[in-house]
Amino acid sequence: MVSQVEKEIEHQDSGSGRVVKDLFAGAVGGVAQVLLGQPFDIVKVRLQTTSQYTGALNAATSIYKNEGALAFYKGTLTPLIGIGACVSVQFGGFNFARRYFEDQNKAKTGKSDLSYSQYYAAGAFAGIANTALSSPIEHIRIRLQTQPSGAARLYDGPIDCVRKLSAHQGVLGGVYRGTAVTFLREAQAYGVWFTTFEYLMNADAARNHIKREDISTLKVAAYGGLAGEMLWISSYPFDVVKSKMQSDGFGASQKYKSMRDCFAKVWAQEGARGFWKGIGPTLLRAMPVSAGTFATVEVTMRLIS
Repeated sequence: MVSQVEKEIEHQDSGSGRVVKDLFAGAVGGVAQVLLGQPFDIVKVRLQTTSQYTGALNAATSIYKNEGALAFYKGTLTPLIGIGACVSVQFGGFNFARRYFEDQNKAKTGKSDLSYSQYYAAGAFAGIANTALSSPIEHIRIRLQTQPSGAARLYDGPIDCVRKLSAHQGVLGGVYRGTAVTFLREAQAYGVWFTTFEYLMNADAARNHIKREDISTLKVAAYGGLAGEMLWISSYPFDVVKSKMQSDGFGASQKYKSMRDCFAKVWAQEGARGFWKGIGPTLLRAMPVSAGTFATVEVTMRLIS
């Protein structure tokens, strides 16, 4: 017989207590993600939004030569706070949706195992839930990463950037510019991200006849890194359009009227290659960043559980 205390512990672990753990572990993973990935990210954004560089190495060299080593961490404060919150929402949202599907499956079939289409749906849900945070956070980061240095700089920091963006077209038109394409990118990206990771983890556990928690941290990191590669390969064209829209001018200098207009103009001017500019440093960044994120979250969850 299961005691009342054990029942209560099980209820807390599957309810609000588990949600708090998911959110905390995600936040820790988000901090690791930013510290590992910021230098790669600024190179990616510069390649996506300008044509002054011949490639990733040229961009990195030029940034270092003209702006110094600290330039690779331009705009870090916003993502350090914001991406921690974003990754927290991603893992919290995914696990919330996953438990919902588990309950539904158990009620119908007696088994709680998810199909991979359900893993994708749970990941997509997490991405959509995350968009309310990620869209303005990434917009501000892109503005800070692409602004000129020295006396020509446009923004004094994240707060000043928000204030000036809001002055142009209000909060929705200014700060939240590019949100429609961000919804599409986040749903696809995190649907694929979580599905890939879960597939690799499940396959390892089945192949070696072990429990998931017995998989080594090194393997967790490797599977997380591969999931990161798949995330970007599956969603990169959406990210290019988002970056172009969020670095675009205002008023008479605005090039893109909408997401659809941006897609059309990139295709007309650059063809299919235009949607893949900067993919090299992005994939180079994805492996260590995603590996570090999943390993950090997994280790944190094991420690707090």
